[in-house]
Amino acid sequence: MTRRKRLSNFLTYLLLLSGFLLVIVPFWYMVITAFKSQTYIFEIPPRLWPEEIIFNNFINVITGENFGRFFVNSMFVAVISTICTVLISSMMAYAFARFEFVGKKIVYYLVLLGMMIPSVTLLIPQFLVVKSLDLVNTFGGLILIYITMNLSQQTFLLRGFFESIPTELEEAALMDGAGRWTIFTRIILPLSKPGLAAVTIFTFLYCWDEFALAQVLITDSSKRTLPIAIALYQAQHLTRWGLVFAASIISFIPVLLVFIIFQKQFTAGITTTGLKG
Repeated sequence: MTRRKRLSNFLTYLLLLSGFLLVIVPFWYMVITAFKSQTYIFEIPPRLWPEEIIFNNFINVITGENFGRFFVNSMFVAVISTICTVLISSMMAYAFARFEFVGKKIVYYLVLLGMMIPSVTLLIPQFLVVKSLDLVNTFGGLILIYITMNLSQQTFLLRGFFESIPTELEEAALMDGAGRWTIFTRIILPLSKPGLAAVTIFTFLYCWDEFALAQVLITDSSKRTLPIAIALYQAQHLTRWGLVFAASIISFIPVLLVFIIFQKQFTAGITTTGLKG
């Protein structure tokens, strides 16, 4: 191996190690802080391992008032929003990938426009729409906005994936008398598991972590979602970081489970979705 090659490998590994540390150190600090008492959280220099591991923060979070309700609320909203988004975006993507109709490109670019507008700029218009539908302070209003916020990106990803599926399969099915709905449900969707897995993870992650819309649209304390519950641990003069990080770790569990379930399909989908179109 030449000296130049060794130097290149060294710099590559150094860059990878630096990136790994940038990701893992804040996460590790969050974990160890969740096992500390409030007294030791702000000690200087900070310890990478606490002198005494306590579970009071997790116990206080789990047994805290309404935390379980907030968790269930978030799960309900995220699951329903994800299912509806995957269903609607897959049908839209199939239409854009296979059908020809007047104004197809214009409609498609209008759909993609939703990916280019910062979500925070839509906060007031979205609130006005939900208010006009009398859905403020309801799960239905929150789910409706979550679906619309994800449709553009997920339609774009799935359209590229659908276009990579050979059209000969559909032509053969049409010759055998199958309808478009049968082709879509029995051929396209089963062959699109990697793309559907990627879309499912992205959508669930967005719906599970979203804070701003939930804060604006939901005022009833019994209907709050988990991100709002975590924010409640921050008082005006003192933030209980142990509780915040313990709650954050608990809220991370559903996301981790979703990723584990769809890991194989997700890995394949990352390399194939969105490459065409």
